[in-house]
Amino acid sequence: MVQFADLTYREIEHLAEQGCLALVPTGCTEQQGPHLPVSFDTWLVDVIARAAADEASSLGFCVLVLPVMPFGPTPEHRGFGSGYIDLPRDLHEAVIEHVLSSLADQGFRRIVVWRGCGGHDLHQAVIRFNEQHAGQAKAFVPDLPYHAIWCRVGDPSNPGGHADAFATSLALHLRPEMVRRELIANLPQKPVDWDDPKLDFAHYSASGVIGDPTQASPERCRRGRSHRVPARQSDVGHIRIEHRNAFSVGRIFSRDSRMHLRR
Repeated sequence: MVQFADLTYREIEHLAEQGCLALVPTGCTEQQGPHLPVSFDTWLVDVIARAAADEASSLGFCVLVLPVMPFGPTPEHRGFGSGYIDLPRDLHEAVIEHVLSSLADQGFRRIVVWRGCGGHDLHQAVIRFNEQHAGQAKAFVPDLPYHAIWCRVGDPSNPGGHADAFATSLALHLRPEMVRRELIANLPQKPVDWDDPKLDFAHYSASGVIGDPTQASPERCRRGRSHRVPARQSDVGHIRIEHRNAFSVGRIFSRDSRMHLRR
C-alpha cells in the first residue's frame, strides 16, 4: 500500500507513469450517537482504503491512496447542535471534481472514489468528470456494500441506519478504545423517511442513533469467512470483505482497470 501524502512529487509522477490507480477516500464529520466519535465515517473509510490497497498490492496491482477528505454535506445532523462540519452539496461535488481533475492532469488514468458516507451521492460529479476527460482518464464510484454485508454477518431484522449495530461492531473490533460502551443503548426512535428532501435525524431520534446498537459485537467482524458482494455493471468491479485479524476490503477493480494496472 502506497500513500500519496508520504511521497515526493517525482515519486508520484513515476507511479502515474506506471499506471498506478488512485484511490480517493471521502469521509464526513457528523454526530454518531452518544457512543461513537464524530470521526467514525472518516477513519473507517481510511481503514477500508488502506486495506483495499494492501490486498490489491498482494494481487499485483499498484494503488495509491490519497488522504481522506474529512468533510462533506451533513445537513441532516445540524439539529443536534454540535459535532458537524457541513459543506454545501455543490461545493462538495466541485471539490471532488477538482481532485479528480488534478489527478488526471498528473497522468492517473484510473481513479476510484470510495465514500465513507452513504448519503454522499457523487455519481453525477464522476459522470461529469468522465465526460470532460474522455480518453484521458476514467473515475469510478462503487455502490457501498455495507447493508448487504450486515445482512450476512449480522441480523437483517435490525437494519439500522446510523451509529447502529454494524457501525458499532466495526468500531468495537477495530478501535474499541474509541467506543463509549456505557452509552450504548437502544433508545426511543421513529421510522425514518429516507426520501425526505429535508431529512433531519433529530426529528426521528433524540440520541442520533438509528437502529439498535446493543446488538453490536466485535465477534461479527472476526469471523473467518469471506463475504463477496456482486457489484453492478457501473461499479469498478466487486468488493471482497474478509474478517480476519483486521477488516480488509479488496478486489475493487474491473477487468478494464486491471488491464491498465498490471505491470
